[in-house]
Amino acid sequence: MTANLALAARVISEGFLPAKSALLQGPTERVTGPLLPDRVRGMLLGLAIGDALGNTTEGLTAADREARYGEISDYLPNHHAAGTRVGLPSDDSQLAFWTLESLLGCGELDPEELSARFASREIFGIGHAVQEFLRNRESGVTPWYRCGAESAGNGALMRIAPIVLLHPEGTNAALWLDAALASIVTHRDACSVASCVAFADLLARLLRLPAPPAPDWVIETFLTTVRQVCTDQPYRPRGGHFTDREGPFADYLELVLGEARHHGWSTREACDAWHSGAYLLETVPSVLWIITRCVDDPDEAIVRAVNDTTDNDTVGAIVGAAVGALHGELALPPRWKQGLLGRTQATDNAQVFRLIEAAVRRDWG
Repeated sequence: MTANLALAARVISEGFLPAKSALLQGPTERVTGPLLPDRVRGMLLGLAIGDALGNTTEGLTAADREARYGEISDYLPNHHAAGTRVGLPSDDSQLAFWTLESLLGCGELDPEELSARFASREIFGIGHAVQEFLRNRESGVTPWYRCGAESAGNGALMRIAPIVLLHPEGTNAALWLDAALASIVTHRDACSVASCVAFADLLARLLRLPAPPAPDWVIETFLTTVRQVCTDQPYRPRGGHFTDREGPFADYLELVLGEARHHGWSTREACDAWHSGAYLLETVPSVLWIITRCVDDPDEAIVRAVNDTTDNDTVGAIVGAAVGALHGELALPPRWKQGLLGRTQATDNAQVFRLIEAAVRRDWG
């Protein structure tokens, strides 16, 4: 904690970790409790499953996807697996499980090691911000925290879930700092930092809840953290019904999610209204609204993420991590795990399952 506190303070002072000073203090309301193996497995499997269910139709609008494939609830034929119906990873699963691999190897968050790990392997479906991060590393930019792109894309949020395992004691400042530092490895942006911190905090709470919360709890919990951490930098949506709005990230989330509540929008209606691409002003409200609408039904949450959004592998991965953390592995349909090859690279079948079991066995204290 002391080392990362000093590191975060220095990076903030140098202007490379855009966040309010409250980041260093951590949450005002903390939760404690053990990490149950079924819930940890659920979080990590949910992430991998959501990614794999979505990645064969990533980038299609919900309407176009439905017209071509109908309702997707199982793996589609994959041309990377000779047309068989199996679950394969995109960059979402890759970067998330390489993060877990790094944490298992180092016993802590080592951002430089994580940065080097990302740069040393082939990434499937790589996003623009991660491409910029790689170019910066290859051109000799140092230290590691100068390599991240100034991007409010969702490429850090999609991989942040394993960070919660470093903190079996619950929610605290150390969790927030690790999430923030992990985020800026690739995405050096206030919206990305706040989203990663808020989602890590939310996951830590979901892992310990004895039962599904009231629907509004998810949104309010996430927003509370964003307001504490995110700077007041203005953001503007790039599509949908709200393009005339500009302001702080938290205000935008409160606005659009309030509209969804007021109108009683379905997940499809809401995600169409604010768009559901890789921009965090689209990804985050989509994730929060899907979880809110499906908080009691983890498989329906993942199915809605895969069918009702444009960046559906990433939204599926993030939603899958959340509902898996809340409900556990046993609540996920067995066929999804059975069809998942568990790769993080081109030929490392079952590596996801090996990493999950190593994470469950590890004493993270």
